[in-house]
Amino acid sequence: MGNPVDQPEIVKAIRTFALQNALEYEGEGEMKSVLGRVFGAHPNLKPHAKELVSRIIPAVQEANNIAKLRGLDHIRQLLSDEAPEALEKRVKERREGLKPLDQVDKIVLRFAPNPNGPMTLGHSRGVIINSEYSKMYNGEVILRFDDTDTKRKPPEIWAYKQIQDEYEWLTGKQPERIVYASDRMTIYLQHAKEDILNQNAYVCTCTAEEFKILRDSKNECPCRDLDTSEQIERWERMNDPEGGWNDGAAVVRIKTDLNLPNPALRDWPALRIQTTAHPRVGNSYRVWPLLDYQSAIEDYLQGVTHIIRGKDLMDSTRKQTLLYKLRNWDYPETMYWGRVKVHEFGGFSTSAMKADISAEKYSGWDDPRLPTIAALRKRGFSSEALRAFWIELGLNQKDISVSMKSIESHNSKVIESDTPRASFVREKQTSLTLNMSANWPTKDLQIPKHPDDPGMGFRVWPAPKDGDCIILEKEDIKEQIRLKEFANVNCDGNILEENGFDRIDRRPIVHWLLEHHCQPAILSIPEGVEITNQKGLIECGQYSVGDILQLERVGFARITEISNNTDIKLVYLHE
Repeated sequence: MGNPVDQPEIVKAIRTFALQNALEYEGEGEMKSVLGRVFGAHPNLKPHAKELVSRIIPAVQEANNIAKLRGLDHIRQLLSDEAPEALEKRVKERREGLKPLDQVDKIVLRFAPNPNGPMTLGHSRGVIINSEYSKMYNGEVILRFDDTDTKRKPPEIWAYKQIQDEYEWLTGKQPERIVYASDRMTIYLQHAKEDILNQNAYVCTCTAEEFKILRDSKNECPCRDLDTSEQIERWERMNDPEGGWNDGAAVVRIKTDLNLPNPALRDWPALRIQTTAHPRVGNSYRVWPLLDYQSAIEDYLQGVTHIIRGKDLMDSTRKQTLLYKLRNWDYPETMYWGRVKVHEFGGFSTSAMKADISAEKYSGWDDPRLPTIAALRKRGFSSEALRAFWIELGLNQKDISVSMKSIESHNSKVIESDTPRASFVREKQTSLTLNMSANWPTKDLQIPKHPDDPGMGFRVWPAPKDGDCIILEKEDIKEQIRLKEFANVNCDGNILEENGFDRIDRRPIVHWLLEHHCQPAILSIPEGVEITNQKGLIECGQYSVGDILQLERVGFARITEISNNTDIKLVYLHE
């Protein structure tokens, strides 16, 4: 019968799965993923893994090269031609959302931000994925503020409320529980003292450099085996506000196997002295838990069953698992996602944004150039679009780069059907006189607010009259044009000669304004770290701050300010 991996059915499956993988990961498909799919479809081939790998590697390379050289649309076309059912199936699978969780009696998840600033686009992933799982299993999500670091990431008192508001905006409801780590300090300190008494932890006074040398050489710290009574004395001295040690003089370390392959896991630090005042509890405490310790204790106490985090935190899982074993606790089910980089935003950190805002590089946390939830809301993105985007990406561990156009596509689906239209003529404009024939209509123009939904009503414009000034964008001036929703015109110098009202030919349709039925407007367009302000005119209407409009032939925009009851400022959303 020959080698089973060379059968036509298997050869086709390898190519199909390689094309699928290249499509899903934008030309960066991987052999292991394709191998898993082949095994899923043909489990009888597992004994032939080595032969399969030798066939899959070139197929993946070929598919990735096609994607990069000819584009993803060409990959879609190949799949459509060669295996349309596979393309449809894969799209359906991606639409179905998140993979199932291991069931327990009650699913408990947590979203645990540091309130050193408001939420970013990246934070929204944690909110949405956790809340979606909670909805799927009738579970609950804890909003937990991990706010025990006042040195490197000092909390902002206003951020607590803003994060809670943004959580509710993203999910449509309040979190089932809200926990403030800074309110629970006595609990963490009590657990730390227990770990010292049970010889699971010790107080180390070595410098960071000294300990690193010992750790890397797998040698014990001289503080490690001191008597428990002396360890407790050291612990009390760490906490003593009068005669205690200063910042950095001592840390509490969790005892682990010094032969562990990963140096980061060897006697990892759990608590430290930190005398910087906390915005919520002031100087009530001198010793504060590091995140890995505080989070581990809190997850257990709150009954968290599933932790969803970035794969860059795998070492945190390993550290916490070691602590749980020392305490005879069961560690939660843990799942990971890879890093998602959004092209238009590049690398933004909360601390870097905070510094740039202080330096007035940005106007505030809602500056439309920033990847914050505040900025996205201000621009007019919907929470439904963000949910659809993150659920579609799911929990894959592969690092990927995406464009904002993916989110914009979801947002268009949400807002397009109920967003009214408006005519906006940008600053490169010209005024022309309208020359009307004797049979021009005298009734006001009834222009649909939405071309596909008469139920939304109409924009009422005064009937254009002979001699009126019509405002157009300069690039739209052609010999023959059609003024949208009105008339065919011929352009003769500075005159627009009306040439009938029925659509009679294929002349281009342009948006326009009546000079006496428009008002000043400025459209701000964020472009990377730059912002462009386009002056123009917009048709008169009953507008309110917060309204989203679809500007004819320009795109969606949201009104951010109305001054003097006439001047309108808008921020560009997307096409």
